[in-house]
Amino acid sequence: MTVATVGVHIVDILARPVSYIPEGQDTALVDQIRLTAAGSAAGTAVDLVKLGNEVVSMGAIGDDELGDFLVAVMAKRGVDVSLLTRKAGEQTAASILPIRPDGGRPSFHVPGANLGVMPADLDEARLRGVRAVHLGGMDVTFGLGDPAFFALLDSLRASGAIVTMDLLSEMPDLLGMARAFLPHVDYVLPNDSQALLMAADLTADLTDGADAGSSAVSSPSVAEVSAAALALLGEGPRGVLVTMGAEGSLVVTEAGIEQVPALKIEVSDTTGCGDAYCAGFITGLLHGQDVVGAARWGTAAAAQVATGLGSDAGLTDLESTLALLT
Repeated sequence: MTVATVGVHIVDILARPVSYIPEGQDTALVDQIRLTAAGSAAGTAVDLVKLGNEVVSMGAIGDDELGDFLVAVMAKRGVDVSLLTRKAGEQTAASILPIRPDGGRPSFHVPGANLGVMPADLDEARLRGVRAVHLGGMDVTFGLGDPAFFALLDSLRASGAIVTMDLLSEMPDLLGMARAFLPHVDYVLPNDSQALLMAADLTADLTDGADAGSSAVSSPSVAEVSAAALALLGEGPRGVLVTMGAEGSLVVTEAGIEQVPALKIEVSDTTGCGDAYCAGFITGLLHGQDVVGAARWGTAAAAQVATGLGSDAGLTDLESTLALLT
């Protein structure tokens, strides 16, 4: 396998367009309803396969019908799901997403079995056989914040594997706990809200100099995100890549700060864009791209997903993805 994804696995139930919630027992007609494999591990795994990688996914799901669906759809997409742990008596994590006409996505969510993922649920031998490990949702998989797992990540990196990390929530306490992973990963890929919350108590002395690394950083909002990313960089990773929606993304490394612009597209649904960005970024690194070049691959993958409904919609293969960059 090329990549292992570890962490959050969710079933998404999406409907669009939803401009209001009906009163009482009323019904609102929509154009489309779709079920997908989602979450920072499962969604990224599906996207990675579409971009040409061989992927094994690890985490915990329930022994219910939603878990059956998740296993079936991920396997259909080409992900090795043989190592997913089925937790007896627990529900598979799921979200209901009413997609607004502008692509926005409020949600109703059940965390389910994701909260119970433990190091014992992972296959260390398989992790040692991949070129990259993507940690998805370490802010909600509390059991993986374990010194033994941190030691394993350090060992994988020492052996040449790339370790990346994405987040799931926008809850300050959970994001603060996830900072413990930063010394043990190569790249962390939060969105702008997550970056600001995660670094909230680290940025007091950094805001004034946030734009020193690049002339591309000019607006106050970007400067604040840059300060947060610099603070997170100081916690140990090799790079912090912050996605900012229509503003593109910030790539922050020891070499400085560079803003990668978003591609101009007609947005249908923003669900899964972060997962696609991670998949494109990892694929770029595995193809020898530098960090900024890999971020552009991530930008293209995210742009494709934003054109359809669900975490993998619009993304078909690496060739068509890279064509957006020409």
